[in-house]
Amino acid sequence: MTTSSHILLVDEEESGQALQAALQSDGYQVEMLTDGGAAHRAVRTQDLDLLIADLLVPGTDGFELLSAARTVRPSMPVILMSGYGTVETAVQALRRGAFHYFQKPLDLEAVRSTVSEALETNVPHPSLPTRPAPRPARLAGGEVGIVGRGAWLEEALDVLRRVAPTRTTVLLTGASGTGKELFARAVHRLSGRKGPFVAVSCAALSRDLLESELFGHEKGSFTGADHRRPGRFELAHTGTLFLDEIGEVPLDLQVKLLRVLQERQFERVGGTDTLTVDVRIVAATNRDLTAAIEERQFREDLYYRLKVIEILLPPLRERPQDVEPLAEHFVQYYASVSGKPALALGPEALHVLHQYPWPGNVRELENTIERAVVLAEPWENSLTPALLPASMRGLLPPVTPAVESPATPPAAQAEEDWTARLAQVLAATDGNAVKAAQVLGVSPRLVRYHADRAGLWRRRNGKGDTPGLPLGSGTDVAKAEVVER
Repeated sequence: MTTSSHILLVDEEESGQALQAALQSDGYQVEMLTDGGAAHRAVRTQDLDLLIADLLVPGTDGFELLSAARTVRPSMPVILMSGYGTVETAVQALRRGAFHYFQKPLDLEAVRSTVSEALETNVPHPSLPTRPAPRPARLAGGEVGIVGRGAWLEEALDVLRRVAPTRTTVLLTGASGTGKELFARAVHRLSGRKGPFVAVSCAALSRDLLESELFGHEKGSFTGADHRRPGRFELAHTGTLFLDEIGEVPLDLQVKLLRVLQERQFERVGGTDTLTVDVRIVAATNRDLTAAIEERQFREDLYYRLKVIEILLPPLRERPQDVEPLAEHFVQYYASVSGKPALALGPEALHVLHQYPWPGNVRELENTIERAVVLAEPWENSLTPALLPASMRGLLPPVTPAVESPATPPAAQAEEDWTARLAQVLAATDGNAVKAAQVLGVSPRLVRYHADRAGLWRRRNGKGDTPGLPLGSGTDVAKAEVVER
């Protein structure tokens, strides 16, 4: 890249003039057009190194210019911007091949940095597209350590991979427990930044403690400040600072936070020295920040600084395709850390997990699987509904075992036949749940669960012995207590 690079800027707003001036001060040749027809002619006829276009241009739009540029000059990077776009707009822009997408009002420093990066990666090749096709989502242990499947995750990860190497601020939105910190760590992991990943919960601290935690303090600045202490911004220098629950920051602190985002400068509490840091900001919130702005609880200018790129993480109930891979991942992980043998996720348990609405999202699913793994007996090789919380067991469908293979009953078999078969096996094994489970090919806990459900408990006599179960058919069996041997 050289500073004599030729940039075409297509924008009719004043922000475009400010961007033109900033890029010209960096030594670039910047031609600014406000008409769509002239922009298309320039793309076709001029020797350009970079195109920057607003999505709303008289006579055309940014997507049409992007398409024209990729047809005429496949190697030329294109940066799109808009003051009215959403995360879906950003995803669409990046998937169509844009090098980057910016939400207005523009962070000029971020744009200048991205322009430099785009020009450095502009290696002409007439037969190759500017960007490779989006890669599929990777499972845990892969490139980003995020488990799931489906279009929403592919799109989110595609945006994440493209934005990670830049300094652009990322805002992660979604309900609690959807995995926002995991995505924040993925941004840092893919960024290539040499500094650490530093996280702070803005909702967990009082106003004064949060200010000191973020910016540090000087000795004697308040009672108990017996030494100088660096803040999280200093600790995250050359790395990434994750501001969780950013919507809970008090209004007066939001002003100071806005300054750091704009200038990367601040003072410690009680200090006068101005410190400059190189920090990538990733913020997260489960609040509706637009509603908070209307209620005057959040600054609008800070909001637009934070949401240069916004990634929305939907609740787990809206992405049921993720339940099974997530559950299997947690089963493997907690079996490993608990020293348990390899466990499978039984089909009945999986059915329950799919039926449950998961108000606590991925975090609740993880806790549920951890509980089930911990409670699993050493001889059990799969997780069953009996290991799940009682509140979930009502979602279990009727169990209908097969005549030819009791371990895998077909759907057409009636539940009463299963009860009869279970009663017969318990009678033949003298009520021994372990032996009955071996005959049926299921876990002992599942035998006890269904015996309890069908009322097949053995009665102990007065001396405490356990006479054998009768061989009755159907559900017409003596109630008895199932014993373990």
